[in-house]
Amino acid sequence: MTIQAVIFDWGGTLTPWHDVDHEALWLEVCSRHYPATRASVLATAALAAERELWLLGEQAHQSATLSQVFSRAGVLASAELLASYFEAWDPHTFTDTEAIPVLTELRRRGIKVGVLSNTMWPREAHERIFGRDKLSSLIDGAVYSSEIPWVKPHPEAFRAAMAAVGVTDPASCVFVGDRPYDDVHGAKSAGMRAVLMANSSVPAYDGSSPDAVITRLSELLGHIEAW
Repeated sequence: MTIQAVIFDWGGTLTPWHDVDHEALWLEVCSRHYPATRASVLATAALAAERELWLLGEQAHQSATLSQVFSRAGVLASAELLASYFEAWDPHTFTDTEAIPVLTELRRRGIKVGVLSNTMWPREAHERIFGRDKLSSLIDGAVYSSEIPWVKPHPEAFRAAMAAVGVTDPASCVFVGDRPYDDVHGAKSAGMRAVLMANSSVPAYDGSSPDAVITRLSELLGHIEAW
């Protein structure tokens, strides 16, 4: 089967994985806009809301949005606070240096490039990052779970990503992600090939095996050629 599309996870795949101290990040954001005591209370509430919504995604494969986090936490999502939030995240969002050459080569070969991300962020936040890192012109379609009812590993999330790049046969698609359950199990269940971006910080899952394992994006092309 000829590969027609390669769809990538975002965090930990197109961006290198590293741990983020969410508690410190929320406190930094809230401290810019509230007195110290109030900032601490709101940061704790925001962290709890964020964790609750991610847990809902894990258990029920139900998506959530950043607006829901703020609403649950009782934080007013003003334009100024949102700007502070994304500014605090900026250092953690830079694209892997191998992404541009790999995506460029895939498209040179006539292979569609997609993105499917479990995210609470709105589309414009991701598009700003891709624009900043000169990736926008290399992506044929992107789906963010904040815009649909499901998160990976729900098969409908993968079907939405296929539709975004204009491909109908899952057997002609490869999904690349760093999470054995969300990405590998999800993609395989949807009928795609799955490539695991190996990362020891991500929970293991023994219920599904990847078709390939890579530690660098540049290793992907050899597997694509073999298929």
